[in-house]
Amino acid sequence: MKKTTLVLALSFAAWLTACGQKEEPAAQAPAPEAIAPAAEAPAAPAAEAPAAEAAAPAGGAVASTEQGKSVFNKTCALCHAAGVAGAPMPGNKDDWGPRIAQGMDTLYKHALEGFTGAKGMMPARGGAATLSDDEVKAAVNHMVSLSQ
Repeated sequence: MKKTTLVLALSFAAWLTACGQKEEPAAQAPAPEAIAPAAEAPAAPAAEAPAAEAAAPAGGAVASTEQGKSVFNKTCALCHAAGVAGAPMPGNKDDWGPRIAQGMDTLYKHALEGFTGAKGMMPARGGAATLSDDEVKAAVNHMVSLSQ
């Protein structure tokens, strides 16, 4: 029985590694609208600067949300959609509540570095070593947003 469990665990780990390979995204150029105003109006009044800075995070949040959903669908859903190896399923507040209560820094650390706990294990970067820190954090943000 132990040999069968070991073989299954190793097979699963190999499967996660192979399935977690990231496709190379097409290069994205910054939106011309974001660059043009700064280049054309260097003498903008100081009162307008905070409004421009406040608008920037909103655009970044949209990209992060889309990126998080994409990473989740390509990598994280392999375990989290079915609760494999104790993975908390998005939307399950009973599973996510205690994890969210630990804080986002802890969730990011466990997702980036991996974690083994009483309920199961989380491989580092979901078994997809090619994911960037920002991609992993965006996926965590996506799952948390579905689970609050």
